[in-house]
Parts: sequence; C-alpha cells; structure tokens
Amino acid sequence: MGKKHIITSALLYANGPIHIGHIAGAYLPADIYVRFLKLNNEDVAFICGSDEHGAAITLQAKKLGLTPKEIIDKYHNLNKKTFAEFGIDFSIYHRTSEKIHHETAKEFFTSLEKNNSFEVKTTEQYYDDSINQFLADRYIEGECPKCRYNYAYGDQCEKCGSALSPNELINPKSTISGNKPILKKTKHWYLPMAKHEKWLEKWIDEGMLNDSMHHDSKTWKTQVLGQCKSWISSGLKSRAITRDLDWGITVPLENSEGKVLYVWFDAPIGYISATKEWAKLNNKKWEDYWKSSDTELVHFIGKDNIVFHCLIFPIILKLQKNYILPKNVPANEFLNLEGNKLSTSKNWAIWLHEYLIDFKDQQDSLRYTLCATAPENKDTDFTWKDFQARNNNELVSILGNFVNRVVVLTNKYWDGIVPEKIVTNEYDDHIITSLELFPKKIAHSIKKFRFREALIEMMNLARLGNKYLADCEPWKIIKSDEKRAKTILNISLQITASLSILSEPFIPFTSKKLKDILNLTNLKWDDAGKTIINSGHKINTGTHLFTKIEDDKIQKMIDKLNTNKNEN
Repeated sequence: MGKKHIITSALLYANGPIHIGHIAGAYLPADIYVRFLKLNNEDVAFICGSDEHGAAITLQAKKLGLTPKEIIDKYHNLNKKTFAEFGIDFSIYHRTSEKIHHETAKEFFTSLEKNNSFEVKTTEQYYDDSINQFLADRYIEGECPKCRYNYAYGDQCEKCGSALSPNELINPKSTISGNKPILKKTKHWYLPMAKHEKWLEKWIDEGMLNDSMHHDSKTWKTQVLGQCKSWISSGLKSRAITRDLDWGITVPLENSEGKVLYVWFDAPIGYISATKEWAKLNNKKWEDYWKSSDTELVHFIGKDNIVFHCLIFPIILKLQKNYILPKNVPANEFLNLEGNKLSTSKNWAIWLHEYLIDFKDQQDSLRYTLCATAPENKDTDFTWKDFQARNNNELVSILGNFVNRVVVLTNKYWDGIVPEKIVTNEYDDHIITSLELFPKKIAHSIKKFRFREALIEMMNLARLGNKYLADCEPWKIIKSDEKRAKTILNISLQITASLSILSEPFIPFTSKKLKDILNLTNLKWDDAGKTIINSGHKINTGTHLFTKIEDDKIQKMIDKLNTNKNEN
C-alpha cells in the first residue's frame, strides 16, 4: 500500500435526511478524492458518521414529539442507507452516541483540563425563565449583525454563513417559547483561542508549523484562507466548549451537573473515535492514521464549518502534542436550488432518499450533475432542467453514445472478439498520444481538489472518442478495408477501457457497468492511457449506460418542489 490518508467528511446532524446541498458540499467531493486515491493504491481511511448531540437534535425531537434517541436512531439509519445507495463509500459511518466516542471526547477534555488549557468563567447567558432553562445556541434566534437576516441562530447565520455567539444577535428570542430571554449567570469552560493566534496565523498564512513546512498554503482555497484570516485579524476570542443541556456528553468533572460538552468540541473528535472503531474492526492501529507525520489528513466540509476545522479543532489537536493537523481543508461554498437558498425548514430541498426512488438506478446522473455544478469557489445553482440537459446531452449523447457504438460494432463484426491494431496512420497516432495524456491531466486536477475541471477532462476523452469514430466511419470502411476498421475499433476500445477507469471516481456505477461489458477486472489508475485490452480478448454484449430523462418527469419534479414551497 502507498501513503496513508485520513479523509473526513463533516459529521451529518442526525436530525433530518440528506439533501443535495449536503452531498455537493462535503460528501461527493470527498468520495471522488478517496476513489482516486484507492485507484492509486493509497492507504485510505474515509471517515464520517452521525453528529448526534447538540441543540439541533433536541429541537427536532421537541418539534416531532419524540425523544432525542428516537430522532438520532431514525435519521442515522436512513442516512447511512442513503449514502451507501448513492455510492458514498465510507470506510466507516459511525455515531457520536457510541460509547467509544463518549470515552474519547471525555479523554480529550480531561487531558486539556489537566494541562490548564481552558479558562473557567462565570458569565451571563440567555435564559428562558418561562421554562426554567438556559438556552443553547440553537434555542436562540434573532437578527444577524452581519447580513441582517431575521432568523439567525445563536451560533451561526444560515443565510450568510457567519459564525456567531448568542450575545451578538439583535432582538434575540427563545425558539422554544418565543419569549425574549433574560441574562443569568452560569459557569462554563472556555478555550482561550487568543493564546494560539501566533502559530495559527503562521500555519494559515505560510503553511508553517513548529518552524517546519507543514503544507503549501497556496493550495488552500481563497475562501478558506480569507475566512480564517478575517477571524485572526479581528482577534480570536475565548469560546465556550461546554453548554447547559440535558442531551450530550457530560462534562467529566465534579460539580458540573447539567453541563455537557459543546457539540463543536465533541463532533470533530468523532473523526478520531470513528477511526478507532474502524481500526479495531480491520486489525489496524488507529494511531498510525492520527499520530504519524507520514499520514495526510484532509477535511471535506461546507463553508459554514471552516472556522471549526481550520482554527478550533487544530488548536485542540495541537494541545494534545502528538496529533497531526490537516494538510488541506477544501471547503465548498453553498449549492442553491432553482435560484433560491436550500431550506430544510421550508422543505425547499431535493432529498436524496426520495431521488433514489424517483430516479431508480440513476445515481450517476445526479453525481455527474452535482460534480459539474459543484460550488467549489462560489455559490452555484442546481436546476432540474440543467440536470436533464446534462444527463441527456452529455451522459447519454456523448459518453453513452460512444461506448454503445464501440461495443455494438465489435459484437456485430467480430462477435465481441477485440480486433488487432494492424497499421496506424498519423491520425491514429495523434489519438493514441492524446489518450496517454488524459490520466495525468485528470489526476492533476483531482490532486488540486478541482473536481469540476477533472470531470470536464474525463468527458473530453469521450468527446475525443466520438469524434474519432465519426471521422473514421469504420462501419463504412469495413466493406472495403477490414484491416483499417480493425485498427479503428481497437483504438476505440482502448479509449473505452481507459474511460472505465477514469470515470470511476465520478460515476462509479457506470464505471462498473463498463468494466463488466468489457470483461475487465483489477484495473488501476496507472493502467489508463495504455493498451488495456489485447486483441483476442472477448467482450460482452452492451447495455445502455444511461437513460434519457423525458420532459414530463422533470416537470413532475418541478411541480413537487413548488408544491412544497406553497405549503410552507
């Protein structure tokens, strides 16, 4: 095996199902990257799971009249199944309610507390006296001081993505009772982030850690660097890492009844506890992945999680002395839907488990579209019409059409036996040389986390194959020059075989279909661009890789969205 990698996708709140915004932000990009690494024989642990603590869970439980345990069980099971059906190939999909996670999070807290890494402060915090309860961040709603959105939460504005604290909200109110909260004194443990400003600034700006080069900061996205630098330049403030809640990991100290670890302290530690569980199940040492400088850690997240993964969690890891820090955090911007911001509360979303029913066996059509429109550097928009166009005009008409013609011609004229390449001309040699370049071009883009660019190159190879077939017209030439037709089909089959490899990170279900048609197994990235199929090899008869999506199906989806909008 090659180099070790820990690849994480943001733990998903187990308070609802997955929508396409989640997938485009943190899960599909990570899956593409992981599949690419595995094709290159790298040693990868792809870690994710359910984030099952915090006020978001208890809020949903209250709303539905269920217990928090009932909520997390329901959505953990649904989301785990949905991810698997969509081809997001986690090494483990864990839970922060598991015993091993509670133990790991408490160990982190205890270690930091013993080393005097916290401040203990008594401060005034919002309290709803009508229900005798301190209000956690998600139980407070008010006007965002940055963008003036009226429904920002006490920890974050979901419109502009700004991280907030409850006392920054204008005209706050309790989301439980609707009343204006009062301020009441309470004791909490704080992470004094200001003490870490100097090394964080050097790490973010220059990629330097402990006077050594840790990573190339120029490879980090501008929006990630910009958000981190803005926080640092404004002066990092102490951040509470405990909360007054009855749901979560209890603070492991005496005289701390009613206190739990803040979900944004315990959730990233979930990557470590999940790795421990995965390592135990696979006879590996988890420390090799989290405590070895030879391992690369990459976090895939949305832009609303940048601060937690680039500032807060690195502080926690560095305070433990022997943990590695991320080499990159390629956070994506937000995906909008039909011109409007995705909203779970307003049901303005495309739920992935429903898509898998509505478009059975068409996972790759959505994977392709979400990658092609990924919000890598700015917010982008998903529309059903664009989804239809990309499926019909690109997947069906370009990739599917090319593969179908090659397979049909090979079976028609040579009973599925791969013909030999006899004599090549200048055009053939140009195609062969061009084919050799694609694996490196696509790999370069993937390594830079430019997945849209990589996908375009993969489709350009299919375009090259289509043009080659159209220019050479082997179905005509075979009547007068079978040797020439054999050479054309041999080269076309090499393109098809390379596509079966190069498409795998993006559209794995199609890649498998294609390998089955070509009767190929155990292919690696380095095989692409070369002669993969030898003459005399027997391929199978073809099936259509993609299905055309008709107008009435798309209109049905648009109507469904608009019905949801009107109901809310």
